Amino acid sequence: MTSHEVIYTVDVPDGTDAVLVPGGIATPHGTIVEIGCDEASLDLVAEATTGQSVGIVRSPAGSVTLRLRCDAGQVAPYPDKMFDPAPSRYTCAADDLVIEAKDAARDLKGLARAQAIARHTADRFSYGHPEARFNDGHDVVPALGCGVTEGSCVDINTYFLAALRASGIEAGYVTGFFFPQEKTDHCTDGHCWVVTRIDGVTHEWDIAHHLKLGTRDIAPALNPKPGHRVACFHSMGLDIPERGGLALKALIEPMAVRDGQVLRFKEPAIRLAVPALT
Repeated sequence: MTSHEVIYTVDVPDGTDAVLVPGGIATPHGTIVEIGCDEASLDLVAEATTGQSVGIVRSPAGSVTLRLRCDAGQVAPYPDKMFDPAPSRYTCAADDLVIEAKDAARDLKGLARAQAIARHTADRFSYGHPEARFNDGHDVVPALGCGVTEGSCVDINTYFLAALRASGIEAGYVTGFFFPQEKTDHCTDGHCWVVTRIDGVTHEWDIAHHLKLGTRDIAPALNPKPGHRVACFHSMGLDIPERGGLALKALIEPMAVRDGQVLRFKEPAIRLAVPALT
């Protein structure tokens, strides 16, 4: 697949001040080369902690269609900034999590150390979408202790990233879309996954997909669940000064801004079109 386009169509809630659109990321699998909106102009502003571009559709109304065009032939290493997170409640580990992660990693080194932390993370989670997240109300990412916690891909990777970094492993957080093979050209929401950099070599991890497939024997690889993914942004703990210092956990998919709050869209239509770049 040398080119493709994510087409994201939503009904904008009344009173929406703006729509935020992830501006794209260069990866070894391709690069978002253009973002746009069919119904309105889209301005690009800088996210303060990473320097990434964020698209803003101002005063949107009715239904809008957003387009993110990716060239799979335009590849690059994952950006260094992805592995150097700004301190935030989503990126800093609690002291008891540091101990928990080091116990899981034991005296292992390199990729084996990362894999031990991945398997430890998988053993602590069941996949789901709980109303309350395990780190709600905490100023740092907490330990999980014994037992199993329900969590989405966001929850799982929040813990996994903090545990990796607490164990001295460079790791980054990637957000975008995953189109399952059984759905071919559409999905219902965004997705996230993790990339480690060990001795200069990157490895990609998707614990949530392993859990969906019924295995906790985690190994580094994308698409343990067959399908196609598109990376659109990276990192957690984001800041958009142009919107008055608007703080975000992450920009996984386009979001609405209303009365200073960032809101997920309900029931977006998300399609994958091939080819898109002509």
